[in-house]
Amino acid sequence: MNKRFARCSVVVDAAGGLQLKKKVNGGYGQDMRRKAKKLQFQSTTSTGREYRTWFRGENMNILPHNRSFYRPVGIEKFVLEGWMPETPAITVNSQITSFGSCFATNISNYLSLRNYSVMNKAEDAGRAYVVACGEGMVNSFVILQQFQWAWEDKKFDQELWHGYDAESYGYDPEVQRQTREMFDKTDVFILTFGLSEIWYDEVTGNVFWRTIPKDVYDPQRHKFRVSTVEENADNMREIHDLIRKNRPDAKIIYTLSPIPLQATFRDNSCITSNAVSKGIMRVAIDQVVREKRDEGALHYWPSYELITDAFSQPYKHDRRHPEGDVLEYIMMLFEKNWCADSQLTEEDVLNGFLIAGAAAGMFPPAVGRICKSKNSIRMQKLLRREQLLPDPGSDKALRITLSRVLDSWSVAEDAA
Repeated sequence: MNKRFARCSVVVDAAGGLQLKKKVNGGYGQDMRRKAKKLQFQSTTSTGREYRTWFRGENMNILPHNRSFYRPVGIEKFVLEGWMPETPAITVNSQITSFGSCFATNISNYLSLRNYSVMNKAEDAGRAYVVACGEGMVNSFVILQQFQWAWEDKKFDQELWHGYDAESYGYDPEVQRQTREMFDKTDVFILTFGLSEIWYDEVTGNVFWRTIPKDVYDPQRHKFRVSTVEENADNMREIHDLIRKNRPDAKIIYTLSPIPLQATFRDNSCITSNAVSKGIMRVAIDQVVREKRDEGALHYWPSYELITDAFSQPYKHDRRHPEGDVLEYIMMLFEKNWCADSQLTEEDVLNGFLIAGAAAGMFPPAVGRICKSKNSIRMQKLLRREQLLPDPGSDKALRITLSRVLDSWSVAEDAA
C-alpha cells in the first residue's frame, strides 16, 4: 500500500462525496465524528415539514408500527383495508368450491367445520380432481386446465396430471362430468395460487401439475422454467372469464398461498427463489383484480400478507407451515368478513389474534395460554407486570387490548 494512504480512510461526507481522512488515535478524528452525526435515514412524520409539503393523493394508507397491530381492528385497518367486501357474501346456503395450492385445504377445512357448504369437502363430492388433489394444483396453468376441461371440453392429448404416488389421472369422462357438475353449482370459488415455477412439455407447451414421474421423464422434452407475470395474469383472466360465462352470479376470490417453496429447481437458494415466485404471482393477481374488480365478481383475500407481514414469526420450525393458532386466526378473519351467518364476535376475533400473536412470538407466551383458558385471575396478574413488551408504545397498546378482552370475559361470566 502507498505509505501516503496507510493511515487514511475513505469516508462519505454529508454531501455524498468521498474524502480521505487521517486516522486520529485509531479513529477517524473529530471531523468525521461530527459529520457522522449528520448522516441518518430519511424519516417522514405527520408533524414534519415534508409531510405538509408534498401532495398526499386521494388515498393514503400508511405503513404501521408494530404497536398498531396490537390494538382492536388493527389488522383490518393495516392489512385488510380495501379488500373487504361491502357486505358478507357467503351464507350457510352458499355452495363453495376451494382448491389450488395447499393453503386452500386450510380454507376448505375451516369453513367445513363451521358448517358452511364446501362442495369439495362433501361426502358425495365424487372423484373430481379438485377434490382428490385440489391442494396440489399449485400453479395457475393447472387451475385453468380444470376449468377448460370441465366447461370447454378441452383435451390436452398427453398425461399432465399425476397423483401423489405419481399415478396418472387421465381424462376420465365421469370425473369430468363430476367436476363440471360441481362447478355448475358453485356460488363462491376460492382459488389459491401457489408458485410460478413450472415443469412443461417443450413439444406441446403443456404444463404439468408438478414435476415428472421418474419413469417417464425425458430430458429432451420435459423442461423447467419460471413462468412470467404476463402468463399468470393471462391464466387468471381466462379463469375469471370462464366462471363469469358459466356462473355469471358467482363470487370469485383469488388468494396467494403464504406457504413458501419447499425446494426450488433453480440454481440458487430456495429462499431467494421463493421471493421471486411469490412476487410474480402477487403482481399477476393484483393486475387482474384491478382490471376486473369493478364488475363486482372478483375479489382478493390477503392470506399471504396476513401471514408474512402481520406476524413476526408465523412459521413452525420448518419455516414453511404456519403455526396452527395463526392459521386459525386468519380463517376467523375470513369468516368475519365474508360469512353472513358468522357467530363470531369482535372479542372472539380479538382473542384469536392474541393467541396467534403469542404463537408467532409477538407477545409473551403467557398471553396465548391465558387467552385460551380465558382465566380472568391470571389475566389480571399478567396486567400487573411492570413490562410486557420492551417498546413503551407497544406495551401500552397490548395492555389496552388485553384489558378489553378481560372485560369481555367478565361480561360473559355475568351473563352466565
